[in-house]
Amino acid sequence: MKRNYLIKNIQFGLLALAVLFTSCDLDINDNPNSATGVVVTPDLSLPAIIASTVYNQVYYYGYSTADFLVGYQVPGDGLSGFGAGYTYNFTSSFVPGAWTAVFDDLRNYQTIIRKSEAEPKYALFGDIAHILRAYNYQLLVDAYGDVPYTEGLQGASSGILSPKYDKDADVYKALIGELNDAIAAIKVHKEQIGGEVSGLSSSTDPVFAGDFTKWIQFANNIKLRLLIRAHGTSIDGFVQEELGKFSSEGFYKDDVLVNPGYNANSQQNPYWTAFHSSVDGTITQAARFYIASKYILTFYDGKKLSDDVRGALVYKDYPNVPAWQLADETGRPHTPEYLWHIGTGIGKTASDAKGILKSRAAAAPLFFGFETYFLLAEAALYGHTLDGDAKTNFEKGIAASFNFLEKGGTASSLAAEDHPEQDAKDYIEANSGSYLANFDLATAPEQKLEAIITQKYIALNVLNANEAWNEFRRTGYPKISGSDPLTTFVSVRSQSSRADQLPVRLIYPQAEYNLNVNTPKIADAYSNPIFWDKE
Repeated sequence: MKRNYLIKNIQFGLLALAVLFTSCDLDINDNPNSATGVVVTPDLSLPAIIASTVYNQVYYYGYSTADFLVGYQVPGDGLSGFGAGYTYNFTSSFVPGAWTAVFDDLRNYQTIIRKSEAEPKYALFGDIAHILRAYNYQLLVDAYGDVPYTEGLQGASSGILSPKYDKDADVYKALIGELNDAIAAIKVHKEQIGGEVSGLSSSTDPVFAGDFTKWIQFANNIKLRLLIRAHGTSIDGFVQEELGKFSSEGFYKDDVLVNPGYNANSQQNPYWTAFHSSVDGTITQAARFYIASKYILTFYDGKKLSDDVRGALVYKDYPNVPAWQLADETGRPHTPEYLWHIGTGIGKTASDAKGILKSRAAAAPLFFGFETYFLLAEAALYGHTLDGDAKTNFEKGIAASFNFLEKGGTASSLAAEDHPEQDAKDYIEANSGSYLANFDLATAPEQKLEAIITQKYIALNVLNANEAWNEFRRTGYPKISGSDPLTTFVSVRSQSSRADQLPVRLIYPQAEYNLNVNTPKIADAYSNPIFWDKE
């Protein structure tokens, strides 16, 4: 599954033109045979670029990398040849799309921003592009550290052919400033809709259908994630100040869902593409061969926590789930097809279902409601009660995880028999003896943090492994120890020189080294951690 597969699959009429011609940092020209800024307008391009952003997060930052790194899944019987995925000996050729595909999207968002600056009617498109630009830059910083931010999207016409790299902490500060500016701009521009500024609709905005209060709330979510991740680091003074400067619209507490027109015939939900089957019904590698790690199952089967409801929503045939340890190729269990899908049928005949994948046409999550609650819980731990205390948000985060998984194929509604809030209460009661679920038992601040991050880890299972990897590197939670597969998700073939035997970063792709002399020289994946890394 390569980048050209993505481009092929996001061809929604003129949207394909938008992506095709904005991905090269478009300079307006007069060639009558080429698309120009007149044709490639933000209302056509924005939905396709957002769809690409979701795909990148699912595929390059989850399926291809972090799902293995945090023990959400491992290859089962009949599959080998994972090399760096087993050893953590990442090089400049390891998943280069995590860099190149995101920068493609950043250039596309930048093109929208330039268009909005030239034509005021697209002002709100530009504001949204700034929010999503910040979202994508955080993906890069959290994986690579220093990135070209101030000069990275200037384009060839600027004369900057080798943009400088900005320090990771400085980029975080700049992203928070960019979000603040975008929020302020939206408040001005939305009042001008109907005059010189165009609004957005479900056809041009596949996230909130032109609801700008929700876009402001989502921007607050992203800002909160940046600030919590940078808490206690070299920029903590800045963080403390900004934690008191959120827009009054508050935070978006539902799942941020994207649906630019997913369907079973041409462009399907990216989770389905990665973990189930292609549009023509061909089963994917993950659906045929991947199984759970023994480590992740301990949070469902009673070894650490008991969670039969979510276990049955995540895993086919739970509790009879085949599981193994990363890179242990001796005696691996046979892999039943479609481990992650609880529906019936295979390939094109597969039914819609609750859980992770839901359906080919389901909206794809970009940011989860449970993430917002867990971030608010952690902020409260640090004395910033932004919207409720730590315990309240902790418990609401657990309920929000049940809420997402219990929704059916549309990812937007619950059946009459589903009661996620009650299921969350029952879960907490069933695990009342563990501070990982019963927040009242977490008496020390570090225990409270462990509980929050562990519950986030459980909620993110397969859905967003990248955020779980980020949070593990930042906090050290959930805890791992020793070599027993029930207590660690570390590969048995790890070559990491670190005490925890894990990597701390990705390596810049070789193409970046070839083209930009300013690219930092990184010796290996075990040194030069991101500035917020717990180490």
